[in-house]
Amino acid sequence: MSAPRSICLLRLSAIGDTCNAAAVVHAIRQHYPEAEITWVIGKAEAALMAGMDGVNLVVFDKKQGMSAYRNLRRQLQGKRFDALLLMQVALRANLASLCISAKRRIGYDKAKSKELHSLFINERIEPTDKVHVLDNFRQFQKSLGVPLEPPGWNIPVNAEDRGWAEAQLDPNTSKHLIITAAASNTERNWLPDRYAAVADYAASQGFSVYLCGGPADHEKKLAANIQAHAKHSLNNLVGQSSLKQLFALIGEASLVLAPDTGPAHMAVAAGIPVIGLYAHSNPKRTGPYLWQNYVVDAYTPALKQRRGETPEQSRWGQRLKGAELMENITTEQVIDMLDRCIQEQNL
Repeated sequence: MSAPRSICLLRLSAIGDTCNAAAVVHAIRQHYPEAEITWVIGKAEAALMAGMDGVNLVVFDKKQGMSAYRNLRRQLQGKRFDALLLMQVALRANLASLCISAKRRIGYDKAKSKELHSLFINERIEPTDKVHVLDNFRQFQKSLGVPLEPPGWNIPVNAEDRGWAEAQLDPNTSKHLIITAAASNTERNWLPDRYAAVADYAASQGFSVYLCGGPADHEKKLAANIQAHAKHSLNNLVGQSSLKQLFALIGEASLVLAPDTGPAHMAVAAGIPVIGLYAHSNPKRTGPYLWQNYVVDAYTPALKQRRGETPEQSRWGQRLKGAELMENITTEQVIDMLDRCIQEQNL
């Protein structure tokens, strides 16, 4: 296969998915260092990925409505790529791909295509029996002749953001636990009193504990609720960091505790162990890629109870609904997993 001279990757959202996609971008960049790489990406996600070496980020801001498509077409006017990797099947992404001229338009295999995805591509990736989102993303790099070596990430952090992160750390300990408690969908949040109990236990083991997250009111309310239940002092940084600063802080942590949310994948990209709390989505598909052994899985038993299926029998992407599902994860299970991490990671 001849080396492509120009490659466009389209993955707009969300934070966790773009962290997974970053591993594919890094692999392509390593294998084809002379290729021009363009990534069409969402506005918030671009803020996290900014500064990637040799990668031109083109922002698609969905809040602009139809203007987002016109702006994308204008930014890419006159360009024709050797290959477009259409790594998102949502209709918005499919329509955005019409603004991109490419010889090869590579999309998902038939089993994972939806929302008219097949109409926007002229090639498909090879299906894989591996479940995880990242393994399916990596089929796109394979379609370009990039070998499937162990994934790596290259999300840059500048000195200013790293300095901010270092300034937040408690100087009295080298053990730092970050809790990013809020998911984008509030039914995927664990209970605040249970977060607090785990935070108290971690503090008793010599950890400084940091609550982190975005500026949304529901995230601030959850953090305040956790603080109200906790007996030990917690460092509440919710709403006080940019995505780059949060990524830098995660990179300084010893351990991250998170539900099904973007910062869990940010931790993977930063090489930091993650305890993932999953009840609504298959963690083998959407969990922290390098830390599946630290997932507390309430999804598998709930799937069996509700649908009589195992994850292997269920369709790819099968989600469960219900605000009560996260209650099936007990404080004891998470503390046991924390003890395991402490022992195995020598924390």
